[in-house]
Amino acid sequence: MKKVIFLFLLLGFAYAVYSQSSYTNITISSSNSPEEPTICINPKNLNRVVAGANISAAYYSTNSGYNWTAFNLTNSSWGVWGDPYIIVDTNENFYYFHLAQGSPQGSWIDRIICRKSTNGGANYSNPGTFCYFQSGKQQDKESACVDPRNNYIYVAWTQFDYYGVLTATDSSRILFSKSTDGGLTWVNWDTATAKRIDNLGGDCYDEDNTVEGAVPTVGPNGEVYVCWAGPLVRNSQFGVFFNKSTDGGNTWLSSAQYIAPFPGGWDYMISGIQRANGLPYTCCDISTGPYRGNIYVNWTDSAGVNNHDVKFIRSTNGGVNWSAPMKVNSDATNKEQFFSSMTVDQKTGYIYILYYDRRDDISNAGATSVYISKSTDGGATFTDERISASTFIPTSSVFFGDYTFISAYNNVVRPIWTRLQGTSLSVLTAIIGVPTGVDQPVTVIPENYKLEQNVPNPFNPSTHIAYSIPKDNFVTLKVYNMIGQEVAVLVNEFMKAGEHTFDFYGGNLPSGAYFYKLTAGDFSATKKMILAK
Repeated sequence: MKKVIFLFLLLGFAYAVYSQSSYTNITISSSNSPEEPTICINPKNLNRVVAGANISAAYYSTNSGYNWTAFNLTNSSWGVWGDPYIIVDTNENFYYFHLAQGSPQGSWIDRIICRKSTNGGANYSNPGTFCYFQSGKQQDKESACVDPRNNYIYVAWTQFDYYGVLTATDSSRILFSKSTDGGLTWVNWDTATAKRIDNLGGDCYDEDNTVEGAVPTVGPNGEVYVCWAGPLVRNSQFGVFFNKSTDGGNTWLSSAQYIAPFPGGWDYMISGIQRANGLPYTCCDISTGPYRGNIYVNWTDSAGVNNHDVKFIRSTNGGVNWSAPMKVNSDATNKEQFFSSMTVDQKTGYIYILYYDRRDDISNAGATSVYISKSTDGGATFTDERISASTFIPTSSVFFGDYTFISAYNNVVRPIWTRLQGTSLSVLTAIIGVPTGVDQPVTVIPENYKLEQNVPNPFNPSTHIAYSIPKDNFVTLKVYNMIGQEVAVLVNEFMKAGEHTFDFYGGNLPSGAYFYKLTAGDFSATKKMILAK
């Protein structure tokens, strides 16, 4: 095993609390433009929460998400190229899956990498293992799950013959693999390919006619269920497709089942976002509650022009029959809902669906909120609740990623989403339910405004900036070069009174002197810092 090398960017994040929320919103990170986040609660220790974001961000919390430590995930052999996905087994080992960046052994996104952490996400095996490799093919959008009966790991993803092309010969397909030894080795049933579980593929253009969004889930007796979005060619319409295995992934239905229509397809345009991802999420209730064994599928699709909704279906008999698609979001408007994700609390059986929502966009400027829909009756009915403290307006000039994510256990729920303020991206969570024994941080209200000197200084590549505001105010924190050009916007939002911190990453800037300026109401302060590479 090679020595694990991690670049620690942030240590002991101080939390930033947004106003006007029924739930405390915590900023996990604002460094390196994070998006496409993932999150996972340890059911055996609800204080331990692990998260990640594109392209290589890793985060963990030891107090249920109030404070976070972050570092940059590197890979000594295959690189890191995003699509993070995190799961946990019953031995409290976390697994961080990601795409490869390219290496002497292969090319860009040529394999799905699995990294194991035995210490709650504080570090990961390096380089880890890969589920599968086939020279010349490209692998994308992986998802994973664990069977708690035996800790077998199941992974499904899309393979492209040649990503991003439209030809008669190139195709995409859904592949599947598993590990029975904690991610050390992977079962591939054919030396030329992993297990293929769709009988008809799509094209390679990474739009509606691909097959994408394969998310596996485990049933109460070890069944493996997978759903994904399928192309127009199958049934003369786009659709959600389903396959299942009752023997640990060794055999599958010979033909995937078409289980729901997908009006407009999974790839659509949202103002300020550009391409949005409506790909399905699949979950199964394996709790001891009354809905044990129910399979649930959630996605977003078009209800009309500029009106996408959150959809949901369920099966109560192992995928033999499915309910008609129902609209989850209860608003009576024709406003947009998009980027949904779903989880089942395997202690209570409750279903949680997270999504962006524009029902609060009164001026039609693109103001976006974050909502959760919850079902306590096996998906028969849902109730909505806004969890974001305030709206934000995304812009298509800033890539927003393709995903949100949510994790829940025993009424402790931790969603994760991306927020844009100005041109600065952050990933946030909300504190929904608190496990017993967690000491909630106490906000210190300072007497005066203050901007601290950054630490360390000089720095390379990151430095810690602290500031204090004695009352709620709109705050900006910006970085300028020596000729007064703005090079970074760190904070540009309404902040609550208290002591706040920001970790500035300067790895993309040249060495030299910079100024950072804090403005809050009538207060303004500027300090100098040195980036020395």
